[in-house]
Amino acid sequence: MRALDLAIIGLFLVGMPLLGVWIGGKQKSGSDYFVGEGKISWWVACLSVVSAETSTLTVLSVPTVAYIATPGDGGMTYLALAIGYIAGRIVVSMVLLPRYVAGNLVTAYAFLGKRFGSGLQGTASVTFLLTRTLADGIRLFATAIPIKVVMAAYGLNVSYWTIVVGLGIAMVLYSFFGGVRAVVWVDAIQMLWYVLGAVVVIWAISGRLPDGWFGKAVDANKFQIFDFSSNMLTGQYAFFTALIGGAVLSMASHGSDQLIVQRLQATNDLRAARKALVASGFVVFLQFALFLFIGVLLWALYNGLAPTKPKPEGLGLANKDELFANFIVNDLPSGLSGFVIAGILAAALSSSLGALASSTVTDVYERVIGRELPEADRLKHGRIWTIVWAGALILCAGFFASSNKTSADPIVVQALGITGYTYGALLGAFLLGLLFKRARQADAIVAFVSTVIVMAFLILGVKFNKPDGSLIGVDFSKASGNTVALAWPWYTLCGVVITLVVGGLLSLRHGSVDPLAEPDVKESTPV
Repeated sequence: MRALDLAIIGLFLVGMPLLGVWIGGKQKSGSDYFVGEGKISWWVACLSVVSAETSTLTVLSVPTVAYIATPGDGGMTYLALAIGYIAGRIVVSMVLLPRYVAGNLVTAYAFLGKRFGSGLQGTASVTFLLTRTLADGIRLFATAIPIKVVMAAYGLNVSYWTIVVGLGIAMVLYSFFGGVRAVVWVDAIQMLWYVLGAVVVIWAISGRLPDGWFGKAVDANKFQIFDFSSNMLTGQYAFFTALIGGAVLSMASHGSDQLIVQRLQATNDLRAARKALVASGFVVFLQFALFLFIGVLLWALYNGLAPTKPKPEGLGLANKDELFANFIVNDLPSGLSGFVIAGILAAALSSSLGALASSTVTDVYERVIGRELPEADRLKHGRIWTIVWAGALILCAGFFASSNKTSADPIVVQALGITGYTYGALLGAFLLGLLFKRARQADAIVAFVSTVIVMAFLILGVKFNKPDGSLIGVDFSKASGNTVALAWPWYTLCGVVITLVVGGLLSLRHGSVDPLAEPDVKESTPV
């Protein structure tokens, strides 16, 4: 790393928060702070959604997925998930979006409040708060990886804790002052930055690859997209596992996760929100393909030049996810290295703080005090909780930094696995309210809690034989060797099924339709 690289990185870290504050303008009300008063264009919301859901985990960890994939795994099978993501987004755009946007709701969980009551609204919101904090703690830790590598190039052994504190402060600045408008616009700009950085990396690597690298990559199945041979229960990217699991996961993340729903609500127009959501699925597919291709190029580079250039396994990396960061810092020319590192930081500064704050204030705090706050008080409380959640994310990121050295999975897989505990219960609660008109709040809460408990048992305890996918039994020790857990793409679907079965059976106790069951939102609803 040279002075030019550090100057670019420093300019970015200072400039982006200031740009966000300027774009956000002066916030006058809680609605302006949380949903931006519907002034966001669909294409800006689309880019913001993509930035929010992929972030640093995509930039750093997805190349690692392709790099470490064995011939039996296939290097591009991760893309099958993205195909499922597109299908899931289409369903959400038709079923759930009309209820959020046309209903003028501040959060996704306000729908549960209208359908069932404040008890389930608060339960779902608290679940979102905990899950999002854990998942975004991993994201913030992922961002600290390239910075640590940069510091190491100068002989500075800076701890991950120190780095995540600095990143957390940068993140909170524009979220605090600019509200959701600043978050969405900065997300869009930053997404374009890190995608351009990926193109720069591909250009830089392409000129250094040995002859015959493409044929070797094909022989190693690095370009294989569809995997029909792996066991569906244990193969994470087996075709039907990834397709079905990806679709249901996308329905949960984009239909019941306030991080995404808040960005779509900022358009305040049903047609625009639908365009943003569906288009984001295709953008994500292309983005996944871009970063997986980088992983294949890195594999060709390191394997093709050995033994004159050491492979990552011999570089003394603390974990596999430092692979891409190590290449950027040590192998890219001055200036390009700083630009790409800034792009990785751009992916990290996609803030979930506004979503956490809005859900806390409107779904939890207002339910506790039993009244809606005036707009001025909503704005004040929103900013207070923005700071509180920033502190929580920093603590989670530091925890993952301390415990991640022994993990066998790339961080992107760890983050997706975390959502498995609760995403099924969240999406299941929404579907229960739509499909079972007799279901009451007590039925939904019992189904919700039961699902979280059963999913924890299923994820942590049930083990399968890796070679043939046969069920071994219940074992709460860590999976190792030929013992594996259920493939994480199935987690959300299992949770949805459990919620609907439990809640649906409980609803049979009632002889009439729940008075709170709302009529269907029609397509002609004006917005």
